[in-house]
Amino acid sequence: MYAMAAMKQYQQVGVQAQVGEADPHRLIQMLMQGGLDRIAQAKGAMEREAYADKGVLIGKAINIIGGLRDALDKDVGGDLAANLDSLYEYMTMRLFEASRHNDIAKLNEVGRLLGEIKVAWDQIAPKA
Repeated sequence: MYAMAAMKQYQQVGVQAQVGEADPHRLIQMLMQGGLDRIAQAKGAMEREAYADKGVLIGKAINIIGGLRDALDKDVGGDLAANLDSLYEYMTMRLFEASRHNDIAKLNEVGRLLGEIKVAWDQIAPKA
């Protein structure tokens, strides 16, 4: 048990160090990956019938997607930012539904959508 706690602490320190050094592009990548990770973990919890864990993990995924929505610059991003905002809103709604109905298909849908956005984001080179 202590080994798991130590490993979590080590991982948390590593993430904090990455955040401190990351540019805005990398921070968005990290948020997206964190969302994908929480969705996958929630799916595992749902399969194990660990419903309390599932709720916590889906809540974290919802918060991450909220962070992605907050990061959108609608003045500069125009239609693209507005479309992403609508998509993030839809994803949040689907996560709530997945949690309420223990629906793995809805988790898979949101994971697929977020994964597609992340692939596109990863291909955008940050400005030097």
